[in-house]
Amino acid sequence: MEGLGASSLQNLQALSALLSPQQQEEDDEDGKVRKLSTPYKKQKSKDIWSEEEVPEGSQYDDEADQRAQPEYEIILKQSVGTEDVFLGLSRKDPSSMCCEAMLVKIKLPDTKATDVVLDIKETFLDLRTAKYKLGLHLPQPVHSQEGRAQFYTEREELEVTLLIKRPMDIINM
Repeated sequence: MEGLGASSLQNLQALSALLSPQQQEEDDEDGKVRKLSTPYKKQKSKDIWSEEEVPEGSQYDDEADQRAQPEYEIILKQSVGTEDVFLGLSRKDPSSMCCEAMLVKIKLPDTKATDVVLDIKETFLDLRTAKYKLGLHLPQPVHSQEGRAQFYTEREELEVTLLIKRPMDIINM
């Protein structure tokens, strides 16, 4: 029994030596890190970043702005005809991959339609009023110029319908 105890003690010490952080730090210092060169695209502009490098919607992140974020809901919509429901002629299914439009419902209590400033980008919705501010990253890219917005005063709600950008494939023809 004592032979087994000494053997397992040696095994534990050997394992401890393998896993010690001092050994890992020494290994990290052995190799030198060299900087990889990247292709440089010379531009004539004095801009620090190109438009592609700045994430869309980051210019709207203002932590000093104390306006409240309104309640909103995103609903995906499909155009379904009788040939889809009864005959199954198209390859549409109930999944979100077959949706053509996105409906964003935004609750704006005590707001008039004339007070709403709305800006739509491909992947970002920016809404501003005197009381509310909403910067919403959209779940799917949309056609920013082909949307429609309607304000319902009785419900105090703005409905924004946006067409989703889909690649042409077997499902989305």
